[in-house]
Amino acid sequence: MNKLLFLLLVPVLSVAGEVEITEWQVPWDKTRPRDPYVAPDGLVWFCGQAGNYLASLDTGSGEFKKYPFESRTGPHNLIVDDNGIVWYAGNLAAHIGKLDPETGTIVHYPMPDERAVDPHTLVFGEPGVIWFSVQRGNFVGHIDLDTGEVKLIEVPTKNARPYGIIVAPNGSPWFAEFGSNKLGRVDRESMSVVEYELPRDGARPRRLEATSDGMIWYVDYADGYLGRLDPQTKEIEEWLLPSGAASRPYGMVVDDKDRLWFVETGPDPNRFVGFDPDTEKFFHTTAIESGGGAVRHMMYEAATQTVWFGTDENTIGRAVLP
Repeated sequence: MNKLLFLLLVPVLSVAGEVEITEWQVPWDKTRPRDPYVAPDGLVWFCGQAGNYLASLDTGSGEFKKYPFESRTGPHNLIVDDNGIVWYAGNLAAHIGKLDPETGTIVHYPMPDERAVDPHTLVFGEPGVIWFSVQRGNFVGHIDLDTGEVKLIEVPTKNARPYGIIVAPNGSPWFAEFGSNKLGRVDRESMSVVEYELPRDGARPRRLEATSDGMIWYVDYADGYLGRLDPQTKEIEEWLLPSGAASRPYGMVVDDKDRLWFVETGPDPNRFVGFDPDTEKFFHTTAIESGGGAVRHMMYEAATQTVWFGTDENTIGRAVLP
């Protein structure tokens, strides 16, 4: 049984109560556990990107269960559907994968274009559809969960490196172009990409989110900004992060109060930061006790008011929000 590693209660700049961060040490060393996702049965699933596995964590017992893959699968991101089926991006093997935890059966859905070498991040869209980004291949795509059919859309900007991807409240897929200073939106009628240029040439958006009012928010990894795009007016406003230009913001979520939460990966230890769009202020900062190394992606679970993340320090973390 794996023991609870860290319990941290260190509020900084907080006006809304404490953020409680707990971390579990993953038993397989140096495997880059990342992108945890809470399944309907409460198990927390995550990718062992550098260890070529998927795994589940039972937070009650602290027990882990491992599902090993072939070498050079490079599972990068996963999401779990309402039936408990785990869908993952085979980042080094050019496929979307499906794992049935009850049987251990794994099905591969290969990319239909040989240039789409690295499926990256997955997100549920309309019923029966997953949207995903393909970073080096320069595509966004979607897979029909019933038929397994994969369709790809090429991004107009060369070397755009489509990275974080979300589906906005109106159903439109949006993604961050980490290789450029742009955000992209998929026009579902034409199945083409519409791009929105950010005001600074050096900006490199990495993750993004949408609030309930339809605003698109992004973190600029290169220059340390949080930004907001109004899709209707195309106006953009930005705020320099608490740790400044070297903050390296990465993983990001929005909660059911429309507050933004993200991690500054530049400081050591990494810092879990909250921003309130109503007041336009950063209102909370909490250090991640393991150090973090880098928190690459996060999941928000409304039912428990928790944010889940993996760290390069080989932990799975949970932040309980105030």
